[in-house]
Formats: sequence, C-alpha cells, structure tokens
Amino acid sequence: MIEKTIRDILDEKGSTVFTIDADSKVFAALGELEGKNIGALLVMDEQKIAGMFTERDYARKVVLKGLSPHETVVREVMTSLVNTTTLHETVEEAMAVMTDKRCRHLPVFDNNQLVGMVSIGDLVKAALDEKKFIINQLENYIKNG
Repeated sequence: MIEKTIRDILDEKGSTVFTIDADSKVFAALGELEGKNIGALLVMDEQKIAGMFTERDYARKVVLKGLSPHETVVREVMTSLVNTTTLHETVEEAMAVMTDKRCRHLPVFDNNQLVGMVSIGDLVKAALDEKKFIINQLENYIKNG
C-alpha cells in the first residue's frame, strides 16, 4: 500500500490558505481565526510570508504578557520561523517535522509556490483513515480467506 502524501490531503480538504497582514491588529487576527474556525493564519508582509499567527501566540505572547489585542500588531507576537512541507512528503514525514519542531501547522510548497496548509489534525485524520483501511482489508482477507 502506498502511504498518503501531503498532496493527497490537499486534494481532499482543499488548498485554501488563510492569511493576515503583518500590520493587522491581533484582535482582527482573532476574529479571522474564530470566523473561519481555524487555529493559525499565515502572516504576510508585502506578498511575502513573514510568519505564522496562532492561538498559542495569542495565549503566550499577548494574554500572559498583559498586552492589548486592540493595540498590538500581529508582527509583534507572531512566530517568525515557519516550518514548511512539500506536496511529496508523506503524512509520516510531515508528522515527524511537527513533532520535532513543536508546531501544529505547515504551509505546503510546490516549486517555491505556496499551494496550501496542513494542520496536525489533518495529518492525524489521514493516518487514522489509512489504519482503518488496512484493518478493513485484513478483516476481508480473514473472512474470505
């Protein structure tokens, strides 16, 4: 059996990437996260990726430091180092990156072009689906021997 790739995940979930401008207020970013029911936004600065803003950034860098989300701009609290993946990486390889780098979202690139984003939830779902498929195949083999 061929292991699922990041391309397979994007084919199923779509390739929409939600972004926010680096100079937007944190409050606006929170509204985007809540409105789209997502946990991270790619932060853009003049059409280039500047970082990632996540719920974790808000909790640790705004709330715990007593900053105002109405006055603080995203660039001040975003995660600047963004780990990425490619369409050709397997689910297992991408999960290893997330585990090693302690991140929950990976922008996906193909030939230096941003083509999507995957979350840890997407990867876990894909891994579970693959395991269920294998179990079903084994059960059918045992029944039909």
